This record gives sequence, C-alpha cells and structure tokens, in this order.
Amino acid sequence: MTFRMRAARADDLAALYEMAKLTGGGFTNLPADRKSLTAKLDRSGAAFARTDDSIADDLFVLVLENTATGQVRGTCQMFSQIGLTAPFYSYRIGTLTQHSKELGRTFRADMLTLSTDLEGSSEVGGLFLHPRERAGGLGMLIARSRYLFVRQHRARFADRMIAELRGLIDEGGGSPFWDGLAGRFFGMNFQDADEFNAINGHQFIADLMPKTPVYIAMLTDAARAAIGLPHPSGRAAMRMLEGEGFNHDGYIDIFDGGPTMCATTSRIRSVADAREVTIARIADNMAPRTIVSHGSLTGFVAAWGQVDGDTIDPESAAALEIEPGQTVLVAPQ
Repeated sequence: MTFRMRAARADDLAALYEMAKLTGGGFTNLPADRKSLTAKLDRSGAAFARTDDSIADDLFVLVLENTATGQVRGTCQMFSQIGLTAPFYSYRIGTLTQHSKELGRTFRADMLTLSTDLEGSSEVGGLFLHPRERAGGLGMLIARSRYLFVRQHRARFADRMIAELRGLIDEGGGSPFWDGLAGRFFGMNFQDADEFNAINGHQFIADLMPKTPVYIAMLTDAARAAIGLPHPSGRAAMRMLEGEGFNHDGYIDIFDGGPTMCATTSRIRSVADAREVTIARIADNMAPRTIVSHGSLTGFVAAWGQVDGDTIDPESAAALEIEPGQTVLVAPQ
C-alpha cells in the first residue's frame, strides 16, 4: 500500500469534511463546516493556478492519498503570508521587572501581551492524519512534504515560518486557558468561540479582547499550567518541528494557549538540506527511506522513497509518476 501527497482538488471536499469531524475541536484550520472548507479549497485552487512566482495571500492545501484506493486520509496547509487581510493575533510572554527601594525587593511579573508581531510570516498548519492511518511514518510524510513544497516554490513564502500547535483541551472539549482568560470577556465557551473563529475569522478578538497586558499570576492554576503546552496528540508534531529547526519563541495561541513555533524559512532542515537528483534508473536499491517529491504547483507529489545515487525504487517512482531523465527533490535523512 502506497501513499502520496498531492494538491487538493474541489472533489476532496467530502473527505476533508469527514476528517474535520474527527479532530475533536480546537483545530481552527480544519473546521467541520462545508462552506468554510469549500472556501479553503477554492482559495487553494486559485493559489495553485497562479503562475507568477511571487509572494501573495495564498493558501495551499495538500492531501494524503492512498494510491491503491484513491482515498484521502490526511491533509495539511501552507499560508504564504498571514495577517494581510486581517490582524494575526498572538499572546507574547514577557516579564516586567520592578524594584522597591523602600522594601529592598525586586519583583518580576510574567505577563501576556496581545501582539501582531508575527504578521507577514508564512505558516504551516492544518495537519491532520486519519486515526486509522497513524502508523508507517505517514505523519512524517505529511509534515515534511510541506517543506519540500516550500523549497520548490521558495519565492512564494516569507523569510519566517510559524506553526501553531493546538493547546490543552479537557475531556469535555473545553480549554483551561480560554476559561481562565478570554472566556471571561466574551461570554462564550471555548467550543463556540473556536467554531466562530474557524468560520468567521478572529476580528471579534480585536473588538472585545482587552488590549492591556495580563498578569499571568492572576490567572487560574489550570490556565497558567496550560500556557505553552501542546495537546497530547500534538507532542509528536512539536518534536518534528523542533527537528526541522523550529523553536518556541514565547508566542502562544490566544484561544487555547498552545505554543507557536517559529523558524527562519531558509534554515528549516528539509528546505535547506534537500537535494535535487536527476533520475537515471528505476530499480530496487538499499538506500534508506526518505521523503521524495516531484513536480510543482498542481503537479506536486511527494512520497516515501529510496534514492541511491541516480536510482529510485519502482514503488515510489510509480507513486510520483516519474520516468528516467526527470528530477526529484530528496529530503535529508
């Protein structure tokens, strides 16, 4: 059984909708709303169709396809530049130091400040793998294929890349961070606010969220404990991001407090160290398995493969639909 990543199409809507219903909430980039998903696919189709190689307000959606059955079993998204049409808000974790001469004491207070520092960055997100397929390195295939796409179309992406990880969600589908902070100002539970944001955008945050810094010490114990922690299902994703060179630079999601990871785009490992290989032979070989991509824009595909010198194995060659004389992009081990 072979899987490959490819550009999403309009007829992938039903599969994306079924996967969206499995996310369990807190997954803003993959809402269980047909209208929103249709808009995403339309926007992605326009981005893939754009021929001028420059940065714009693009969204690219890729899907994981079972080549034997044609079923779509996973997805991911790439935003070329965030914050162009609406503010992109994060909380920045900082420290305020104050000294009292009379008491002879120095006080350091950790604070959350509403910020748009990350505007203009590119973003990778919306990564979801069907629960029945979470084996065989498919999560890695989805994640790293994004960076090969970025390498192939580097001029379409900004110099900084971010990735927002879903924060802690309790058994009832609520967010301790939301309940301890934003929920107090909005009169909405986390699930309602998250759904509203996924469908309508987060301008309402700008309208209603207090602009003054928030002292972390004044939050509930549960809210403080959630700051900067990924959802248990996102810990592996966080490790993969760290392996690619992403770091948590003190920014967190305004809804659930999950960490926002940042990297210099050209220094992401799978962008910087990917190599181009012109294939001369298709034959079994003993090279270690890695991610291999071929093509660009709507013709982009990626799969696990074995490339030894200028030789690629037959299974991945079939998945990538390549022939001798064509060039592939090989991710580093």
